[in-house]
Amino acid sequence: MRWRTILLFGAPGSGKGTQGKILGSIPGFCHLSCGDVFRGMDLRTQVGQAFLKYSSAGKLVPDDVTVDLWRQHMANMVTLGKFKPEIDHLVLDGIPRNAAQAKLLESDLQVEALFHLVCHDRAKLEERLKRRALRDNRLDDASDTVIHDRLQTYERETKPVLEYYGDKKVKEIDAEQFPFEVTRDILTQVKPSKIEKTQRKLAEAGV
Repeated sequence: MRWRTILLFGAPGSGKGTQGKILGSIPGFCHLSCGDVFRGMDLRTQVGQAFLKYSSAGKLVPDDVTVDLWRQHMANMVTLGKFKPEIDHLVLDGIPRNAAQAKLLESDLQVEALFHLVCHDRAKLEERLKRRALRDNRLDDASDTVIHDRLQTYERETKPVLEYYGDKKVKEIDAEQFPFEVTRDILTQVKPSKIEKTQRKLAEAGV
């Protein structure tokens, strides 16, 4: 079974984490960020040990290990009832991070849309990142050099992902709006599930 999925993409500071949390609080949506996957991993498992091997050496974790770790986390979420594939839209933030991961996830995800949160005002992105760094007490992240590198990395990694999914699935959203306006623009483009359609028809019929 491939899970109905919407992807949230955007440069650091574009608000994709905020949108993920908002959508995740709405019935029928289940939000999962890449950070959730890493925080929830079991280091006693084979894939957990593989992740630890690379991360503890300061190396990039291979795409197949990252995807295996994600699959393990998703299986736990389904078992615990935190994600109900038959009624929920899965909202992903931070994965797939590149085109190679997107290809590996083809057998798992039925991607209905990729929402690209676009902020053309680079100064606004930098301001948001510095404010977040101060709020979360991550002062290293407030460095202009660190911010520049993160934005450059995003541009380098994201373009191939957008090209992979193509114009039909990629939807650009103005991330310079208020958060509730961004959420509105996303929701108006999400396809309702068959269950939601049935419930709506029953409600309209007074059943």
